[in-house]
Amino acid sequence: QVQLVESGGGSVQTGGSLRLSCAASGGTFSLLAMGWFRQAPGKERESVAAINWNGANRYYADSVKGRFTISRDNANNTMYLQMNNLEPEDTAVYYCAADPRRLTAQAMGAIKVHDYWGQGTQVTVSS
Repeated sequence: QVQLVESGGGSVQTGGSLRLSCAASGGTFSLLAMGWFRQAPGKERESVAAINWNGANRYYADSVKGRFTISRDNANNTMYLQMNNLEPEDTAVYYCAADPRRLTAQAMGAIKVHDYWGQGTQVTVSS
């Protein structure tokens, strides 16, 4: 059983930056496809970015391309999301997800049902 814990959320002004972390335990991190998803109030959960097991393959939603960077450190069982130039539309609860299937990053981002989820971390961007 894989446990995921997100951290790094907070409140920033438009144009600010945040770095989210997702620490994994209880499984073999290097075998997992990983991703970041977010859910704003009144909206469905959407994919933000995803990364395959070795970091060679990455996916970004169009709304975050050029502003967000996903990465992973398999030696430390942690995934990151560097978020720059934040906009009020980025306000949401951000969740990390893990999937034991050998998914490409694109598949990880396209599929909304995954085996493991964190509890989420709030990101608030004010104008």
